[in-house]
Amino acid sequence: MMQNMQRHCFSNVIATEDEGISDEYKPLVFERFKRIGNSDIEGSGLGLAIVKKIADLHNGEVGVEDNPEANGSVFWVTVKKA
Repeated sequence: MMQNMQRHCFSNVIATEDEGISDEYKPLVFERFKRIGNSDIEGSGLGLAIVKKIADLHNGEVGVEDNPEANGSVFWVTVKKA
């Protein structure tokens, strides 16, 4: 996890080293009750949807992309400073 405070915003980045998320599923990971991949992992599919809602309420952004340094994904959230 990496945090970055820039002049006008705060960013938080989390990188995973797993099988990653295919491009076709990336738009779905921030929707409520969506679960991608291993169904053996517990969860309701709400976590990233909550992150997106909080970011939206603060005029922020969230995203996911491929991890350029390993297999897996990079999730990020950026919100403007008050």
